[in-house]
Amino acid sequence: MKNRMENFKYNISEALELPKDVVLDLPKITMIGNIQLNISNHKGIVEYTQEILRINSSIGIIKVTGNSMELKTILSEEIIVKGNIEKIEIYS
Repeated sequence: MKNRMENFKYNISEALELPKDVVLDLPKITMIGNIQLNISNHKGIVEYTQEILRINSSIGIIKVTGNSMELKTILSEEIIVKGNIEKIEIYS
């Protein structure tokens, strides 16, 4: 049932040319070089150190690794991280 609903939402977003991240409740990840990462539509922070950041999302845990990472902005709809970002992994 859930998969059918996701397919329906996907088809609607395609037909109406709506942003998939909004319609499908998906996180939007934007990376600027390796110095800044913006994550929109998240579900909260699970773990934060200067080397590891784990963020909950509708598709699973987003794990960001690097060094000297700082949370610059934490809002209910967006997180901005600055530092030396080395890797992004998603665990569903």
